[in-house]
Formats: sequence, structure tokens, C-alpha cells
Amino acid sequence: MIKVGVLGAKGRMGQQVCATVDEAPDTELVARVARGDALEALLAADVVVDFTHVGAVMDNLRWCLEHGLSVVVGTSGFGDDRLSQVREWTAKHGDARVLIAPNFSIGAVLMMRFSAQAARFFESAEIIELHHAQKMDAPSGTALRTASMIGEARAKAGLGPPPDATKQEVAGARGAGVDDVHVHSVRLSGLVAHQEVLFGGHGETLIIRHDSLDRASFMPGVLLGVRGLASLPPGLTVGIEALLPGE
Repeated sequence: MIKVGVLGAKGRMGQQVCATVDEAPDTELVARVARGDALEALLAADVVVDFTHVGAVMDNLRWCLEHGLSVVVGTSGFGDDRLSQVREWTAKHGDARVLIAPNFSIGAVLMMRFSAQAARFFESAEIIELHHAQKMDAPSGTALRTASMIGEARAKAGLGPPPDATKQEVAGARGAGVDDVHVHSVRLSGLVAHQEVLFGGHGETLIIRHDSLDRASFMPGVLLGVRGLASLPPGLTVGIEALLPGE
């Protein structure tokens, strides 16, 4: 039985994680920690799951690592600077493992993989990510990860930046530039989590889209992370790809 503690237990995702861990036959929920609660309750856990927010997650991670706890992180907002900091922390704490997942949805992971495969065949690539209006970061972690994977695939294929003749624009009209990929963020009430990756070539386009219509879509991936964390090498792992069957 894997003992699990949840940070952000009163949030929308945290509540869903708590219910999922409670219902699974091989996991036991031993700590529900919300904002303002003492973190010491997490010491009873084998694995901590963090679904808090960008302003709290780094302090949470540092505390967990200092106390020998391995962590599965679903909180967004991890750019290269934060990932580098987490790598430094894990290097100081022996066997500690941190899994940071830009997205726990299996469909979203496949969307990112298919996008990386397609990237080397098309001249242009852009990303539109759409989320609920309460999301605190933009672009989303999924969009940042997708752009990074596309950029890496394009570089390996010897492709330069996508063509763009824009000379005059309203600030932000072309979105954020991430590894030479334009990323556009939409925040709209009624949405959950959605992403389109658009590719353009000579006389054709390809659009790869993923939609999470309910937060339940993330729960199989969360359980995959909880169950598989101990099998990962010590240190930081980004994405649940390494835990998928056949990988």
C-alpha cells in the first residue's frame, strides 16, 4: 500500500486527487494539507502529490526534499529556471525523486509526442492553449513543454525559425516566443484544459488538438505517477512519458 499525502487538498484538483487516492485499491490517503496547514502531516507519506499554485510550489518542494520525501508535482509554472533549481535540490538529497508533469492526461502526453514527430516535416508551427479563467500562469506548462519538444525536433531536423514577416504588431498579438514557436494563451470561463498545435507546409496544414473536458481525465496519470515514482531514477523527471507502458 502506497501512503500518499496531498498538498492543495482543498483545491479543485486536490479534491479530485484525494478522492482518487481514497478509491484506488493500492493507495492510502494519509495527509490532506491545504494552505495554512502544517506540513508535518506529510511525514507519514511515501509520496507527496502537489497541486497548489505557482507561488507556493517551490517552497513546498524544498521542504519535502529537506525531509526526505519524494514528490509528484502537477502544479504548473515550471520554466527552465525552476527546473534547474529543482535539479540542484535533488542532487543534495540522495535518493529523493521528483516527478514534474506538465500534464497528467494520457491524451495530452500523446498530443505532445505526435507534435514532436510532426514538427520536422512542416515549415511552420504555432500553439494555441485554452484554459479556464482561474488559471494563474500563461503559457500553460503543457504549452511550454510542447514548444520545447517541437523546438528540439526542428533543431535536429536542421530547420530554422518558422517564417514570419510581421513588422508591426500590437504588443503580444503574436503570442509568446518559446524555442522559436509562437504560443497563444486563451483564458475563458467554461473551459477546462485544451490545446491546439498547428503545423503549416506547402499547400497543407495539420492540426493536433487535445481537450480535457473534466478534471477526471488527469487522474489515471496521477496514479501512474504515484505508483511509478519509486521506479524512476533519483533526481528530477519531467513528464510521465517514462512511465507509460512500452516506454
